[in-house]
Amino acid sequence: MPDTEILPPGGYWSGIIPKHHRLKIVDIEGGQGVDFLCYNAVDPTERYHAPNTLKAALTLKLGRGHNLYSDEARPIFTIVEDTFEGHDTIGGCCSEASNRMLYGVKRVPGCRENFLKGLQNFNLDRKDIVPNVNFFCDVPVNSERKLTPGVFVASKKKPGAYVLLVARMDALAIISNCPQVNNPCNHGNPTAIAITIETQRI
Repeated sequence: MPDTEILPPGGYWSGIIPKHHRLKIVDIEGGQGVDFLCYNAVDPTERYHAPNTLKAALTLKLGRGHNLYSDEARPIFTIVEDTFEGHDTIGGCCSEASNRMLYGVKRVPGCRENFLKGLQNFNLDRKDIVPNVNFFCDVPVNSERKLTPGVFVASKKKPGAYVLLVARMDALAIISNCPQVNNPCNHGNPTAIAITIETQRI
């Protein structure tokens, strides 16, 4: 049976997905941002690399068929199914520091702090955080290559939307179920997500 975990708003998850196994992330109520990092589980100095991923995809928005490439230009995960279409690659993660900088709020932690907690489980730390993927998030870029004030906008709300990734190597995944309420990325109401590890090979 697949192993499923319900991750509450502001929660985090970290774990190893063996090669050829699948990771399914479900936006249960719709409109919930999910911040995602991945690494080579055998050698975490090889990790997700946004420039390689974008150069291969030829788009800023990821979807079915796209690979999440490492800094060694090897795929860590492939998106094999996707009912959302258009996952953000440039907005990065929120943090206590960025919340203070952008929104003037103090002592409000974010996804970066969740990443640090998840990484610590594998003896990794802040030096191992790189620009991440934001599943179910929208960061629009206009024709003048400018970002919307506040960067994130409220994404399309699709209850039950999911992304299914297959590991192309033994992969370490770090997930933050974003707690952000200072911008529209979670529609002002963070909600739970479901994470399923499908242990059968494909």
